[in-house]
Amino acid sequence: MTNNISHTGIIEAIEGGMLKVRIVQTSACAACKVASHCSAAESKEKTVEVYAPKAAERHQVGDDVVVTMSGRNGRHAVIIAFVIPLVIMLVVMAGMKWLTGNDGLAALTGVLSLVPYYLAVFLLRGRLAQKFAFDIEN
Repeated sequence: MTNNISHTGIIEAIEGGMLKVRIVQTSACAACKVASHCSAAESKEKTVEVYAPKAAERHQVGDDVVVTMSGRNGRHAVIIAFVIPLVIMLVVMAGMKWLTGNDGLAALTGVLSLVPYYLAVFLLRGRLAQKFAFDIEN
């Protein structure tokens, strides 16, 4: 049993060895029969870039493909995007609250503490894109 995250998508463009694949990301209840009558159901279209020269030779625009990523990489992406920033913000807020006793200042510095973190993530986006690369399954 493989531990991969996979989504079905449609190839929108092929440029060299790069495929642009449109996937529909759905919530758990979006596939429900009564989802059209429920405000909780949601789905989002996203375009992902997949560097796969061999797949680019086999496929053409409009083909259905399965885009995969290892489950481990998916968990690492969640940690980088959500867990680390949450920990940074909470630590800074708690420290500032302890130092000053001011809730407003603690909240402001907690939010501002995320600016350097997300700037670093932005500057390292090339390395992160290589680490969190998608692949074509079929």
